[in-house]
Amino acid sequence: MFSPVVIFVVIIVILILSGVRILNEYERGVVFRLGRIVAPKGPGFKWIIPMVDKMIKISLRIITMDVPPQDIITKDNVSVKVNAVVYFRVVDPVKAVIQVENYLYATSQLAQTTLRSILGQVELDQLLAERETLNLKLQGVLDKQTDPWGIKVTLVEVKYVDLPQEMQRAMAKQAEAERERRAKIIAAEGEFQAAAKLSEASDILSRNPMALQLRYLQTMSEMASEKSSTIVFPLPLDLITPLLKKLSD
Repeated sequence: MFSPVVIFVVIIVILILSGVRILNEYERGVVFRLGRIVAPKGPGFKWIIPMVDKMIKISLRIITMDVPPQDIITKDNVSVKVNAVVYFRVVDPVKAVIQVENYLYATSQLAQTTLRSILGQVELDQLLAERETLNLKLQGVLDKQTDPWGIKVTLVEVKYVDLPQEMQRAMAKQAEAERERRAKIIAAEGEFQAAAKLSEASDILSRNPMALQLRYLQTMSEMASEKSSTIVFPLPLDLITPLLKKLSD
């Protein structure tokens, strides 16, 4: 049988070992001593008083939290589903423990409600085109509301906007109409430029009758070379009279 001394020593050793804690570099230990908070412990080997102290480990690394898709009605009454991702970390372990029961769950719920509240105040075009502005606004609101919990929200990103099928078809028709409008504008600009060049050419030809006659003859030559057919058309004398005068001179 073991002597009382041996049993006592074994109990003491077990108690001492039960108070050993190892904290990683990215962890901090929030210690409660008889229910009262004491200074948080840093990384490495730590020992707490068994049955007197209670340690809660808090990670200081950035946490990536996926916000589930939320049903949102935009300012212009379009129903969409939007999901996002939130990046945050604990900067004050004591506040993260004593100010909120479960900071992960609380941050998740706050992110969902904030997402519905902020995005419900904008129109669909803003939601699709101004992602960066909305991300910064969401990050600012979440960071301000989680600051009393010792949490720093570093980034919020809207990941995906799920549009109804009817809205997708309407946007496709709108994009097609926009492409047709641009094509017509480009064609009109081309016609305008061509008309301007023709007007300049006609002004130049009107100042030199000989150039007009040469252009007339060139057109006749091109028409004759394109098809193997005979083309008969009247030739006004006023077109060849200046040419005859040049030749006679």
